[in-house]
Amino acid sequence: HCVYVASDGGRVGYDKLGAGQNATVSVMSNTGYDIEDAIVMNKASLDRGFERCIVKKTIVATCQKYGNDTVDRILRPQRTGPDAEKMQILDDDGIAAPGEIIRPNDVYINKQIPVDTRNKITTQPSDTQYRPAREYFKGLEGETQGVERVALCSHKNGNLCIKYNIRHTRRPEQEDFPFSERGICPDLIMNPHGFPSRMTVGKMMELLGSKAGVSSGRFHYGSAFGEESGHADTVENIRKTLVKHGYSYCGKELLYSGLSGEPLQTYVFMGPIYYQKLKHMVMDKMHARGSGPRVMMTRQPTEGKSKNGGLRVGEIERDCLIAYGTSMLIYERLMLSSDPFEVQVSKACGLLGYYDYKLKKAVCSTCKNGDSIANLKLPYACKLLFQELQSMNVVPRLVLREM
Repeated sequence: HCVYVASDGGRVGYDKLGAGQNATVSVMSNTGYDIEDAIVMNKASLDRGFERCIVKKTIVATCQKYGNDTVDRILRPQRTGPDAEKMQILDDDGIAAPGEIIRPNDVYINKQIPVDTRNKITTQPSDTQYRPAREYFKGLEGETQGVERVALCSHKNGNLCIKYNIRHTRRPEQEDFPFSERGICPDLIMNPHGFPSRMTVGKMMELLGSKAGVSSGRFHYGSAFGEESGHADTVENIRKTLVKHGYSYCGKELLYSGLSGEPLQTYVFMGPIYYQKLKHMVMDKMHARGSGPRVMMTRQPTEGKSKNGGLRVGEIERDCLIAYGTSMLIYERLMLSSDPFEVQVSKACGLLGYYDYKLKKAVCSTCKNGDSIANLKLPYACKLLFQELQSMNVVPRLVLREM
């Protein structure tokens, strides 16, 4: 529970349902591993279960109904044969059983879809008219997770939806920490350079208030406005409490090096702060691709992990590559790996032409001349821009010269 609470914390019931943990934080530049926004974490705290959490995810699989009244079907799993190992977690109904441990590439629904979904079928479809479309669990290698709940529900267009709740735990690591005169070792070390730019004065006030609250055994109330009529504990009152319990009035302590045992050359601002968990997980963000889907209009790779998109080389990255002088790398990234396109350009008028497959030669669509046509490679988005400009009555002409 948070020791230093906001004055309206009781009204929202936050004291009854916590959403984080109290961490002993020391604000110092230590070992250089906490440069910028990095935080050095205590491995022993993590081993004791600090900031450990259970993440629940929902996976949805749909059994679809098609225009010719055929539907996807779910079959009993194979208990013998080459695919039997991947179907271990399936129940006899072909759906993953709750409570099973699910691993990467395990089948969680043994689905088959009709081969023909357009033409009307009058008789009952046979096994040969279906093809396998099993749903495989995509997870990190070596990470096991548990199926917590399976729910069957009807979709708004009449399709059957199967929802899975998947649960897994995760934890990070670090080591070797300074300690105070009382033997207290911080759970994490935060760099002081993170405070001025963010102007989080409230965090420093919380550290003082929480330290006083832990010492005196009562909740301290904080408010961003410090209203005179309210119950907010002022910094002056908190300082008096700290001095009364044998601490420095400013919250600083003498720490000893965890490596040599000698006292550090400076006093360190240290105390408890309430940390809440963010749901952003590395596993959910981690993404890369070689080749994959493209956007229809620009013919460039799609964007985002969910669409198996490409990793964008933006303006700033382009500027960096220009500064390094890596011209061929820019050419590869911005065109060859993105949207290369071959166009025919008239040397006479400088406008785009096309290749006539009947005449088997390139023709300019404006001057109808097929004699002075040059083949040119450019990004498809560039060709699209020229055509959009032409649609607005702006004529971009390409002036060509031999390389």
